[in-house]
Amino acid sequence: MYQVPDQQGKLAVVTGANSGTGKETAKRLAGAGADVVLAVRTVDKGEQAKAEILAAHPTARVEVRRLDLADQSSVRAFADSLAAEGRPLDLLVNNAGVMNVPARTETVDGFELQLASNFLGPFALTVRLLPLLLAAPAPRVATMSSGTANRARIDFDDLQSVRRYSPTRAYAQSKLADLLMMTHLTDLAAERGWSLLSTGAHPGYTRTNLMTSGPNLNGGRPGLIESLAYKIVPSQGPEQGAEPLLYAAADPGATSGGYYGPRWALVGPTKAVPLPRSARDTAAAARLWAEAERLTTASIPE
Repeated sequence: MYQVPDQQGKLAVVTGANSGTGKETAKRLAGAGADVVLAVRTVDKGEQAKAEILAAHPTARVEVRRLDLADQSSVRAFADSLAAEGRPLDLLVNNAGVMNVPARTETVDGFELQLASNFLGPFALTVRLLPLLLAAPAPRVATMSSGTANRARIDFDDLQSVRRYSPTRAYAQSKLADLLMMTHLTDLAAERGWSLLSTGAHPGYTRTNLMTSGPNLNGGRPGLIESLAYKIVPSQGPEQGAEPLLYAAADPGATSGGYYGPRWALVGPTKAVPLPRSARDTAAAARLWAEAERLTTASIPE
């Protein structure tokens, strides 16, 4: 098992920390000494996760705060509450997401749900928390993507999947968008001389409720191929699946713009993995960043 380096004195925010890779990431960061904010949509589930973390690490410092990444007002309120306290933020872990929603669903802001939850929400959160991050001595933003990003493209003409919606294509596009956000943040940090490290990870094929919660939304159910895949494709538990994200978030060996995943693509110990060619398109990354600023009204402070 990967040993998280000492995190004493650091403040970390982990989104989607009530289950799966998010809970495992929060648990191990807290066990390594970090003060961890569990940023969750459902506070009761967050409190349950907190209790589990404290059972394993009784002296851990863990706090639950509500954050719905599919609601821009919730993102703004969460960021504002942290900003009001003024403590520098050492680590932001963009982990939360939703996968393969069967029918196109819009958020309260009018965004397609997967794009909103997986990209636009994390984008706005990252940008709104940048002042706190840049106040820390060696801040990091670690963003969870997916192996599905390898076969995705950004459809700038139909970013919200209005004309044509596919659950898997919309998910893959949102996870490629995460990688483009990660790489553009890396470029911004280099251009502006920030000490911030922007990294990415993917969990391989990890057994979490992400696989079923999205397909079951709105009365849907996983398709036959998905159901068979859950049973026969090599997979791993959250303890192993969280390790690429933990490496990206905490390891001294992680590099700016680095991308980490399982050694054998779906399972295995962590290694550096190549970014898909589409995630190395700097022009697309800049264009997507500008579009995300327009849609969310979140922009980097001067």
